[in-house]
Amino acid sequence: MTVPDQPPRGVALITGATAGLGAAFAARLAAERWDLTLVARDAERLSASAAELRARHGVRVSVLPADLATESGTAAVEDRLRDATEPVELLVNNAGIGLNKAFHGSTLDDELRILRLNVEAVMRLTFAVLPQMTERRSGGVINVSSVSGYGVTAPGSTYTATKAYVINFSESIAQSVRRYGVRVLALCPGFVRTEFHQRAGIPTAGSPGWIWLDAGTVAAKALADLRKGRYVSVPSVRYKIAASALRHTPHGLVRRFSEAGNRFVGRGAR
Repeated sequence: MTVPDQPPRGVALITGATAGLGAAFAARLAAERWDLTLVARDAERLSASAAELRARHGVRVSVLPADLATESGTAAVEDRLRDATEPVELLVNNAGIGLNKAFHGSTLDDELRILRLNVEAVMRLTFAVLPQMTERRSGGVINVSSVSGYGVTAPGSTYTATKAYVINFSESIAQSVRRYGVRVLALCPGFVRTEFHQRAGIPTAGSPGWIWLDAGTVAAKALADLRKGRYVSVPSVRYKIAASALRHTPHGLVRRFSEAGNRFVGRGAR
């Protein structure tokens, strides 16, 4: 293909970059002439994704195999984010997991893993990249949360609690760094066609087609909202309505709907 004769816009680092929303962000940013650093656990899959993006868009793509649920994996990505020789202009904290089990039937190892990946890694990587961004007075961070973070939509699940943290954390940090020209966004989609549900063991057969969002559309919306300086991005009107209902409906009523097994804004929402 013909590669556009345009300079790169900067370096974007994406976690969970080989599938789903992460892959959609990578494709969108490469098309916009960003150089990329892709982070995921599977080194072979990372290399294949990087080769495809280089060939299609003519951008530089480096890979960093790392498991962000481990200390060594998170530390390796922190080191990359602090590297001033090739500064990261955009961080997309996309990696995350869900558990298709109630807390009382879970294991401590599984619960610690979801906290390390969905909460601790998001906080640590944001903390690692912000000093350079605030000093340069430019940069952006997208933290992938979920519309389910607005309410206890799955009784007994800690997934929604981790996503509530990401929303509140992102909005708070966004307010504090805005004066430095740095933007932080919480992305809160609903159900997205990705590998997320399969990996979590969450069945999706029989779910209505209208609840599903396209990963590429979600990524494009998030990037547009980040550039507009918004703190939160909720793609699609139907999920904006769901988020508003979860935020403003009395908690007792939300709990009753939740306990009855609300299928539309539940534990699998990503």
